[in-house]
Amino acid sequence: MAEKNISEIARDARTLYSKGVEAAQRENTDYAIALFNQVLEKEPAFYECRQALRTAQFKKAGGGGTGFFKKMLSGAGSSPQIAKARMVLGKNPGEALVIAEQILNVDPNNATAHRIVVDAARALELPRTAVLSYETLVRQAPKDRDLAIDFAQALAAAGDISEGEHNRGEKILMELLRENPHDSDLGKALKNLSARKTMDEGGYGALEGGEGSYRDILKDKKESASLEQEKRVVKTEDVTERLIAEYEARLESESGNLKLVRSLAELYTQKKQFARALEYYDRIKQSGMGLDPSLDTAIANTLVRRFDHQIAELNPSDAGHAERVAALQAEKLAFQLEECQKRVEKFPTDLAIRFEMGALHFQAGKIGEAIQEFQKAQGNPHKRIAAMGYLAHCYARRKMFDLAARTLQNAIKEKPVFDDEKKELTYQLGCVLENMAKKEEAMEQFKLIYEMDIGYKDVAAKVDAFYAAQ
Repeated sequence: MAEKNISEIARDARTLYSKGVEAAQRENTDYAIALFNQVLEKEPAFYECRQALRTAQFKKAGGGGTGFFKKMLSGAGSSPQIAKARMVLGKNPGEALVIAEQILNVDPNNATAHRIVVDAARALELPRTAVLSYETLVRQAPKDRDLAIDFAQALAAAGDISEGEHNRGEKILMELLRENPHDSDLGKALKNLSARKTMDEGGYGALEGGEGSYRDILKDKKESASLEQEKRVVKTEDVTERLIAEYEARLESESGNLKLVRSLAELYTQKKQFARALEYYDRIKQSGMGLDPSLDTAIANTLVRRFDHQIAELNPSDAGHAERVAALQAEKLAFQLEECQKRVEKFPTDLAIRFEMGALHFQAGKIGEAIQEFQKAQGNPHKRIAAMGYLAHCYARRKMFDLAARTLQNAIKEKPVFDDEKKELTYQLGCVLENMAKKEEAMEQFKLIYEMDIGYKDVAAKVDAFYAAQ
C-alpha cells in the first residue's frame, strides 16, 4: 500500500485525527495517543498521524532521550506483546504494526518494537513509516554500521522525503567510512546510495523500471501542475474535462503508457461515461498487464456505478418505479456476486476480496457461504474486526447465539479504543445476549454505550426501561 496524506484518508478518520491534534495541543497526551492509535487502525498508511503519535509517545515518556534507564527499558523484548507481534509479523504485518505501537505507547524507546515496525512497514510498503522507527534505532546506536546502512537505504527508498533527508543518509555513511576507511561494505553502500540519488533526481529510476519515459524526465512546470491537480480527491468539472483532453493528446505519442490509460478510465468513470471508461480498462487488460486485483476491482466498481446511475436516472413518479428499482438492484447484486467470485478464483489468497465476497453473500441471504468467506477474511488485519462482526450476524441469523456472543466478545477484546466500531460490536453483543435471555448481561453492554453516547440507536430507551422496571 502507498502512504497517505490527510486528504486521502476517510472522513471519519480525518475527524478523529483533528481531535487528536487538538488534544495534543491541550497537553491531553493520553487522549491524543488513544485517538492517534484509533486513526492508524483505520488508516495504517496515514504517515502524518504516525508522526504525531510518535511525538506524543515520547512526550508522555518524558522526551526522546536515551538515558541508562530508557536503554534498559528499550532492551526488554521478552514481553507477551513482543512475542505476539513476532508471531504474527510474517502472516499479518498490519496486526504486528498495531501491537508494536501498543508497546511504544508505554515505552517509545523499545528497540525491539521499533524493529517490528520497520519489518512490518517494509512488508506493507510504507517506507516513511520504516524511516520513522529507524530514526530512534540510529539515535540509540549511532555507531552500528549495519543499522546505519539499513537506515540510509531506507531513506533512499522513501522517495517523497526531502533532499536533506537523502543527504543525511549519505552523511551518516560518510562519517562511519571516515572512522573505518577500509570497510568495503560501507564504501559499497555509499556508492550505491549516491548512484540511486542521481537516478531519482533525474527521473531515471522510473524509466529503468519501465514506469516512466524520457518525456517524464523533461516534464515542465505545467505538467507538474496537471499531475498535482490529478491527485486532488475532488476534481471540478472543468479540471476533469481539461485533464481528459490533455491525457488523450499525450496518449497519441505515449500509446504504451498504461498509467495514462488508467487515469483516463478513472476520469471517464467520474464523468459517468461508463462505456468509454470500460474501453480504456479493456485496453489495459488486452495489453497483458491485467494481472492486478486492483484493476479488476476498479472495473467492477465502474460497472456497479453504472447500475447505480441507471437507478438514479429512473423517474420516481413513473408507474412501476419500485419494481424497476428492485429489478435493477437484483441484477446489480447478481453481477457483483458473479464478478467477485471470478476475482476470488483469480486471486484466492487476497483476503480483502474474500471479505467482499462474504458481504455480498450476506446481502444475498447466503449465510453458509458468507460464514466461510468471513472466516477466511479474518486473516486480513485490516478486515479482521469487521469480518468478526459479520460472522456474529451470520451466527445470529442461524440462531447460534452462543457462537455469535463468543465471536463478538473476542472482537471487542481486540478494540482498545471505544470508537464507533466497538460501539456497534457492543450493541450487537447486547442484542445477542437478549436473545439468549441473559437480560442482566445484555443490559451491561447497553449501559457501556449509554455512558458514552446516549443517542446511539435505541440504547436510551432500553436502559431507561430497565431502570423504570426496577
